[in-house]
Amino acid sequence: MKYLVSFLILLQSSICFSQNILSNKSTSKELTKEAISNYKNSFLSNSRSVITTQPNGNLRTMAEWEEVQAICITWTGYKSILAKIVEEVQTECEVIVLCNNTNSAQSELSNYGVSLTNVTFVPANFNSIWMRDYGGNTVYKDYVDSLILVDWIYNRSRPFDNNSPNAIGSLKGIPVYEMSQLGTDLVHTGGNFMADGFGTGFSSKLVDEENGNLGTYNLSYKTPAQVDQLMDDWMGIDTYIKMPVLPYDDIHHIDMHMKLLDEETLLVGEFPLNVSDGPQIEMNIQYIQDNFTSVYGTPFKIVRIPMIPSTSGGYPNGNWNGASYRTYANNLIVNKKVLVPTYRTQYDTTGLRILRESMPGYEVIGIDCDNSGANIIGSGGAIHCITKAIGVSDPLLISHQQLSNTTDNINPQNIEALIMHRSGILSATLYFKKETDSSFSSISMTNISGNQWAGDIPAQAAGSSVKYYISAIANSGKSQVRPLTAPNGYFKYKILNFVDVPEMKIAFGRVFPNPSHGLTCIEINNSNGFNGALELYDIMGKKVSTIHSGKFIKGDRKYFIDLSNYAKGAYLFVLKNKEKIKTNTIFIN
Repeated sequence: MKYLVSFLILLQSSICFSQNILSNKSTSKELTKEAISNYKNSFLSNSRSVITTQPNGNLRTMAEWEEVQAICITWTGYKSILAKIVEEVQTECEVIVLCNNTNSAQSELSNYGVSLTNVTFVPANFNSIWMRDYGGNTVYKDYVDSLILVDWIYNRSRPFDNNSPNAIGSLKGIPVYEMSQLGTDLVHTGGNFMADGFGTGFSSKLVDEENGNLGTYNLSYKTPAQVDQLMDDWMGIDTYIKMPVLPYDDIHHIDMHMKLLDEETLLVGEFPLNVSDGPQIEMNIQYIQDNFTSVYGTPFKIVRIPMIPSTSGGYPNGNWNGASYRTYANNLIVNKKVLVPTYRTQYDTTGLRILRESMPGYEVIGIDCDNSGANIIGSGGAIHCITKAIGVSDPLLISHQQLSNTTDNINPQNIEALIMHRSGILSATLYFKKETDSSFSSISMTNISGNQWAGDIPAQAAGSSVKYYISAIANSGKSQVRPLTAPNGYFKYKILNFVDVPEMKIAFGRVFPNPSHGLTCIEINNSNGFNGALELYDIMGKKVSTIHSGKFIKGDRKYFIDLSNYAKGAYLFVLKNKEKIKTNTIFIN
């Protein structure tokens, strides 16, 4: 009787929560012993239709840039933001809306001017808006075969949220495998996980902490190695990269500062030099670069994108100062669109431009997450946090490492790709063109072994820039391209002149915007890596700011400075090491 009363109290509280805006952090009520005990009992119940035994087969967790059939959201709070997500997503795929009442949700969405042509409503109880954290994860058996959802124990005392994968799986007829029983229980959260689609996963060490002897919701204590094994057994994650948590991000979800854009490219949020979590982020990236490689066996490419200050100019520092984690990394890739949280125009111009340049062909759409009417970032999350993708049931997988620039203008360039479908591949085609050409030429690719296909792009003259993409058709008739945005999106490489390849190159790339009065991006190109400094000087030759000092990593890298508080006029960016000094002029208007 005591348990029944307690459960009814929790049930009543949960229904109440579903009408309010719960932040991404646990409330004091959710952390009481009674709430935690009742929560554990809720996922041990036998009344649900989830599968609690390990799935069989060669398992592969989907990457976010793969083709998706649906995006799931929860209709509660921040509805103006949710409405914009629904409006944009439904042109790419189905939108599944978890809601208290279908008629009310339909009416409210219509009042926002949103068409409901590709929207499905699922009446169900829920506790909060954070679908990313408690939604199920798309996993394929035998790499490209049977679609399943794998679910963890949500790290909040929110039983209705924790059960949402079951409701959505039932709607779509997708089996849900739940890691919730003694020994196979895994406490985890979607915002703290990303995968490359080929067995590599990323998380902060929060996942080890929550499953160890200090965990709150786990039924059994597990070592980090045992956590790794569970991720391998249930999701095919055989390389699990876990990084130290950030000092000033109290949620410790990696999607607030980093994201995989493809198999070998990491988008990483960057703070000003030695500010907030910047130093720990840099140590984490260095740890990845020193110890792990992409699926192609090469170092991960790093694309830097700025972290945004509060309106007062502050960044998270461990004390509540209104400085939320304003980030562009918390975006949603949905087939050919990218939905990005935005904040203020003076910063968004730079952030959106970097994404568009890094993801050619995608329609990059900003959604304001920081205004007084819908300040979701103040609750600890943004676009990625409130959405969850379900992959297509019939994936045609194409994976290819983009060619590097070359000086070879004599020999054809060989293009290889992994191409897989459960029915087998009927044909594959390589499309290419010089940047000056009006249309693509095509060459049939050859199956060279197993799932590997290859084709040659004819030799091109020095100075040429070549765009290309890959298309494939399965025996079943299913077709796919890679990049998914082709032909508007493409891979690209250049045929360099020998004079373009100096022994040691240290130079400015683009500086934008210029003139500027806000966030400014400075690109630095270097061939070998070096120690030095990037500084800002006024017209009188006085140093006014150090943008970066110390090691400059080999390759092209973006650095950032906020010029909104500097006086108008001409300034110099100065890049120097022991041997060289380079300068570039910037105008502040």
